[in-house]
Amino acid sequence: MSVLFAILLFSILIFVHELGHFVAAKLSGVQVNEFSMFMGPAIWKKQVGETLYAIRCIPIGGYCAMEGEDGGSDNPRSFEKAAWWKRLIILAAGSAMNFLVGVLIMIAVYLPAQQAIVPVIDSFEAFSTVTGENGLKVGDKILEVDGEIIYVQSDFSLILSLNPGDIHDLVVERNGQKVVLDDFLMEKHEVTYEDGTTRMLYGMNFTIADMSTADRIAYGWAQSLDTIRMVRLSLQMLFTGKAGLSDLTGPVGIVEQMATVADSSATWVDALLNMLYFGGFIAINLAVMNLLPIPALDGGRILGLALTSAIEGITKKKLDPKYEGYVHAGGMILLLGLMAIVWLKDIIGLFR
Repeated sequence: MSVLFAILLFSILIFVHELGHFVAAKLSGVQVNEFSMFMGPAIWKKQVGETLYAIRCIPIGGYCAMEGEDGGSDNPRSFEKAAWWKRLIILAAGSAMNFLVGVLIMIAVYLPAQQAIVPVIDSFEAFSTVTGENGLKVGDKILEVDGEIIYVQSDFSLILSLNPGDIHDLVVERNGQKVVLDDFLMEKHEVTYEDGTTRMLYGMNFTIADMSTADRIAYGWAQSLDTIRMVRLSLQMLFTGKAGLSDLTGPVGIVEQMATVADSSATWVDALLNMLYFGGFIAINLAVMNLLPIPALDGGRILGLALTSAIEGITKKKLDPKYEGYVHAGGMILLLGLMAIVWLKDIIGLFR
């Protein structure tokens, strides 16, 4: 069931992405030649006006084929003939739809919740050394750690773990005032449990708060913003060498993770909510990643649009769109190669 859910999820997210392009194109007066759900040979199709609507047999992806999308069309309603700002909206609309769906899923996941752990200090353990006259106090709300906003309580330990050492910069809200704790010593202490296991802890306990409907919506929004930040942190780790190819995961790996989480859930309701959380997480990831300035992605095309518009505005000469097409084609080849490597890695991991 988790595999079927994952396939359905990916199909819906890609369909929603293409739907964003389709709606924006129609509203902008750009001719759409075909709007298709899934790929491969058509099992149903219908021509309505200038647009062919189709459902195809391979339940992966979909596409919105616009007139003159890759150049070479004399049609006055082609994509290349549209005003630059209309093309910008059309290109960004797919990611916007993915982000909107991701936020709605995140909110839906947390609507049943009655309580949540919030980044407000409730108490300290006797061994804690982070409290005191010039330290943290009960009631402090953690706002920032090392320059990163704390959207949800789990961010606190995550951001601390990304920065080696015990010295950190904190910003807290105390009695309605912001308090800055620069170069603050966040010291861990080893705690031994009755079963003999040990953990390194700060000795801080956070507050468990009741949530109203408005709080749940706000919490879902906070999780959405946190997901955007996770994408940025992941990219930073890739570029700085803290993460490598072995840390990348494709659809196969994501399906495996979803299945594992679903199987370990206490009830079918928990399993559904956990898989929905994955769905929201992936939707927001797709929205952000697709806007990166990489050839073949919408972000790359937006960058190309900005550059060509600027050059044409200065030189007063129309650039041949085939050259931009070559760049995107090369980017697509590289992306497909990377995807193939990640797929292969995940498949080998399954057998292992």
